[in-house]
Amino acid sequence: MKKILPIFIPLSLLVVWFMHGSDLQNQINYQEGDLQPSALQRKVESKVFEILSNYHYRKVPVNDSLSSKIFDSYIKQLDPNKVFFLASDIDELEKYRFTIDEALNLGDLTSAFQIYNVYQSRMKARYAFITAQLDKPTDFTVDETYQPNREKATWAKSESELDDFWRKDLKRQLLDWKIGGKADTTSVRELKERYKRTEKYMAKTKSEDVFQVFMNAYTESIDPHTTYMIPKAAEEFNKDMSQSFEGIGATLRLEGDYVSIVDLVPGGPAYRSKQVNPKDRIVGVAQGEDGKFVDIIGWFTDDAVKLIRGPKGTVVRLKILPASGVTGSPTTEVRIVREKIKLEEQTAKKEILFQKQGDKTIKIGLITIPMFYRDFEGARNNEAGFKSTSADVRKFLLEFKKEGIDALLIDLRNNGGGSLIEAVDLTGLFITSGPVVQRKESTGQITQENDENPELVYDGPMAVLINRFSASASEIFAGAIQDYQRGIIVGEQSYGKGTVQSVLDLSRFVRSEKENPGVLKITLEKFYRITGSSTQHKGVSPDFALPSAFSAEEFGESSQPSALPWDMIRSTTFTKTGKVNPATVKQLQVAFQNRLKTKPELLKLKEDLERWKKLKETNSIALQYDKRKKELDDQKKKPDEAAAVMEVLAGAEAEDTKLVSKEKDKHAKDTYLKETQQIIADWLKGPLASVKPVAKK
Repeated sequence: MKKILPIFIPLSLLVVWFMHGSDLQNQINYQEGDLQPSALQRKVESKVFEILSNYHYRKVPVNDSLSSKIFDSYIKQLDPNKVFFLASDIDELEKYRFTIDEALNLGDLTSAFQIYNVYQSRMKARYAFITAQLDKPTDFTVDETYQPNREKATWAKSESELDDFWRKDLKRQLLDWKIGGKADTTSVRELKERYKRTEKYMAKTKSEDVFQVFMNAYTESIDPHTTYMIPKAAEEFNKDMSQSFEGIGATLRLEGDYVSIVDLVPGGPAYRSKQVNPKDRIVGVAQGEDGKFVDIIGWFTDDAVKLIRGPKGTVVRLKILPASGVTGSPTTEVRIVREKIKLEEQTAKKEILFQKQGDKTIKIGLITIPMFYRDFEGARNNEAGFKSTSADVRKFLLEFKKEGIDALLIDLRNNGGGSLIEAVDLTGLFITSGPVVQRKESTGQITQENDENPELVYDGPMAVLINRFSASASEIFAGAIQDYQRGIIVGEQSYGKGTVQSVLDLSRFVRSEKENPGVLKITLEKFYRITGSSTQHKGVSPDFALPSAFSAEEFGESSQPSALPWDMIRSTTFTKTGKVNPATVKQLQVAFQNRLKTKPELLKLKEDLERWKKLKETNSIALQYDKRKKELDDQKKKPDEAAAVMEVLAGAEAEDTKLVSKEKDKHAKDTYLKETQQIIADWLKGPLASVKPVAKK
């Protein structure tokens, strides 16, 4: 997911300077206190426009259609819940809807800053209302409701209409604290402090912050993985890429008022806690075992990071609003010990699992791969034994042979990708030779990555376990194993990221002695399976699909409006291994589906997930004390989505508790893993012709 490829751009681009629009700022009447673009920002805008127009994989026409998308995206990034702008503001700003395309090449940032300055004035007025409203008494006996999700709402037609929304929003927050046992006076004081902090942070906004939001409204209208980063954001990105910092091991981003988790560093403290997932929102941070929580709603990401990051060995406590949680959902507290993020903590691990199969006990070799890593410097220097995923797995496979395993299981859950070379080399351990993945450039040129090593390290039964957070290189490996009929795939549909990005330092193109122009992450290629099917959008569909808390529309590439489309190219020439017989898979499916329909724990899981999904779709919160308390009590019953999203199955597989594995307690709650073991056991047992489908009750 974070693979960086070299980018080659003609020298002519290095000497092109855009001075168009250099006098534009003088033509605009900014009010006192308004933010204004700098000369460097105008140069950067036009340079990014040129690079994207010529070198991005997707050749998007620069026209009124693109301009309209940028306009909508920018407005949405500023006011996603439609609680600051009025309908009259939007009507006035509509004059910019179809002019942004012409302005991009000229370095004209008029629309970006004029829109922001209207937004800023509306925010100031709103904070004045909040302060006045909190000075009034609140009646929690009035039977009224509040709709937190305003994505489909229309813009408020008047100040009074917005006032009513904010009155109810403040009442909801005070009511939740009251139900939690907090005194009314304390709640009012803390809520005032929260909004005073938010107002203070809003006042600290600089022109570079506005510029980054607008530029990403532009870049993400083309492709969700193309991003512009101002210097401070680029610095954080580099730290995340080097993974050399001391902290919790998570990439963060501001989304609306919330600091959200973008992804987790495999092997890092947050990853290992199994209590934190991408898209979760951090609403509070506390230091040490008993430090007071600091409310970070409305904070800038870099300020939140300063609180979360800290010396190795120290404790930070996070208050998490889960990705699936609606506004007003209960938060969870997660205790994490900060530490140095080390490569060895992200490397593959092995163990042997024991699974009952009738009167027998079979041995399954489990290899968990959190990311596809490779010591590129060691490889360039031809160092013997340089660190890599394929080398470590090869060693494990040889050890498994001596230990006499009956089957192999590769766990790629939460593996966001990494080195493409390693995905190819890892596939090569299980096939003799052949193509693994195809790559297509924006020019239409197609190349393929092949396994050239004829060595077959392991040729026995194997399964690959994936989930919604398995992406990029993980999808390449799992897809190849499936296409070669080399193993079975179990779990959830994977993320669906089939694009390749490269990071470009804009200082190569825009010179400035005083300011850093930032960096551009740009999409240059797409990946395709050897069958010709793109991994974009669709990802890899498992042969055995387990219940999932996340739909493609909620999380994954398909949830991104500007994601590149799925398509197909010509299939490569390859020979299937035949290790997985489609007829056998159909037989295994019958037993698997029977368990989904009859096993009490699996039925309860499916019911809980369906109930929680319906709860999320209900866009209404009661603001009367007794009704709201019941809502909160119901929400606390939701299944835990951490790790395998299967906490409710603590007693699952009770009939298998006599397994001789010393690791049985460690994996007791991991139903994805336990069910995969059962599927493998069924597979090794042989023909299942006697198994009949069970009618759904």
